[in-house]
Amino acid sequence: MTPEPWILTGFGDEIHTDPRIQIAVLKALGAKHIEIRSAWGTNILDLSEPQLHELRSLMDTNGINVSAVASPIGKVEIELPVEHEVDRLRTAIRAADILKAKFIRIFSFHCGAATGEASIRDAVMERMTALATLAEDAGVVLLHENEKDIYGDNPARILDIMETVDSPALKVAWDPANFVQVGISPFDEAYALLRPHVAYLQIKDARASDKVVVPAGEGDGDIPRTISALKADGYSGFISVEPHLASAHLLGGFSGPAAFGDATRALTSILADAGVQTA
Repeated sequence: MTPEPWILTGFGDEIHTDPRIQIAVLKALGAKHIEIRSAWGTNILDLSEPQLHELRSLMDTNGINVSAVASPIGKVEIELPVEHEVDRLRTAIRAADILKAKFIRIFSFHCGAATGEASIRDAVMERMTALATLAEDAGVVLLHENEKDIYGDNPARILDIMETVDSPALKVAWDPANFVQVGISPFDEAYALLRPHVAYLQIKDARASDKVVVPAGEGDGDIPRTISALKADGYSGFISVEPHLASAHLLGGFSGPAAFGDATRALTSILADAGVQTA
């Protein structure tokens, strides 16, 4: 049986603020999907309904689809009430519905002034369960990204979230650079634990020595080994380019068209070496 090709996608706002340029560059690189974090310089949660419909029209005109809504949900302090992020998820679900996206990227909260891991854990699990319950009802899947400086920044806590919430609407988005930046060797320390929950790949790499983000294969993110293992495990799904090569900030990062192209070619070269086809 011929393996299914992996689906190439990428963070459009790493390329440019204008979604027309985002789409043009992604198409030139061979992608037929885009991950939406912002458009026209506005975060996905703040886009108006007419703007969302305009985005959908642009996608339809250009024959491109949305792989995921890359929301900032959960990238807030744990002290905020549960309903704060549940309300924002309702907004993200509406955006995903208009953009015809199944996946919504989320995080597991900054711990802020909270003290004591047990109390923080309980608050995180309460919030993640509420989010997953709403997602299940809406028919979308939440992707937890292992962002640094949130509760779920290491493999053990991510696994605890997955097993405690235990919802088909909550899966793992694998980001190797973020693991490197918190002192974790992604393949050796995280892959076996989290593989059963991985449903999406967000690819950037980083050097362990100075935490600087670099193109795939140039850092310590174990990307070639991980891709080979995923292929052997029968992974099929999205692989998203998120280079962060020019700058990074609280709600995302930027690379520009040229650096984004370099990052995409570095990744597709690794995929080709592993015998992974993309679509």
